[in-house]
Amino acid sequence: MKLLFLACLSPKTGNRTTAERIRSHIESAGHTCELRDAGEFQSPADVANLVSQNPPFEGALAIHLFRAGRLLLDIQVPFGVIFGGTDINEDVKVEQKRAVMEQVLLKARFAVAFTDKLKEEAALSLVSQSSKIYVQPQGFKTEVSKKFCWTEFLRSSGVEREHVDELRVFLLVCGLRRVKDPLYLLEVFSEWHCENLLNILVIIGPKIDPVLTVEVEAVIKSRGFLGPGEEPTGASRCHEKVLRCGQQLCLRGHVSSHLGGHGSRGARVGQGHSRKCSCGAA
Repeated sequence: MKLLFLACLSPKTGNRTTAERIRSHIESAGHTCELRDAGEFQSPADVANLVSQNPPFEGALAIHLFRAGRLLLDIQVPFGVIFGGTDINEDVKVEQKRAVMEQVLLKARFAVAFTDKLKEEAALSLVSQSSKIYVQPQGFKTEVSKKFCWTEFLRSSGVEREHVDELRVFLLVCGLRRVKDPLYLLEVFSEWHCENLLNILVIIGPKIDPVLTVEVEAVIKSRGFLGPGEEPTGASRCHEKVLRCGQQLCLRGHVSSHLGGHGSRGARVGQGHSRKCSCGAA
């Protein structure tokens, strides 16, 4: 079967990663799957023309009902849609978008939600079509890297401890963009770290939104972190140190944040500072 797969394929996003993973799965089953960026098309008519080309597509799939699914409304072949978080968390709040999403859901042969909660919210927010919404949790395959060293990774983040296995490390993978803003975790995690110094947060992802990146860096600096090229002096030594190497940002201490780029170098964070100093950013 020849399938057209539409999704928003912005670099370094979960959408792109998910779409590529699904395409790979479809092709491994013996089908042909052409993955295209929804941004390439201006209207449903453009997609309808593509689908009808010889040899024609026999079916279609889209991630996000509004962003990509609406482009399938004019095609004459069966299609399915996959709910994105933005569909339910943002787009349903806009009446015009919600109406379009309902049209897509009504015409779709099936819809997929990654969680039971997403299905429930979709059923409440849109025209009742819960019978055609299937829950399919996301799955991905991980492979052990012989070159990766957990201790060195933490050290490059500014976390120096003899027994790293004692740490409770929470890894948040998200690009720096408004909808994925990681700053909401900063204050509460700072307080949690003060209660137990073994709690460590590592944020890793690319700088996608330059405006938000500036805001994040401003917040970091206002809380006592150091800016690019600055060296700790006086009381600032009691605060987490910031090291930028290329496009990589490491918030040293209780919050470590990798924001894209390649490589970093580590320096020991003082072990003899007081509890007050260790909580300086809280």
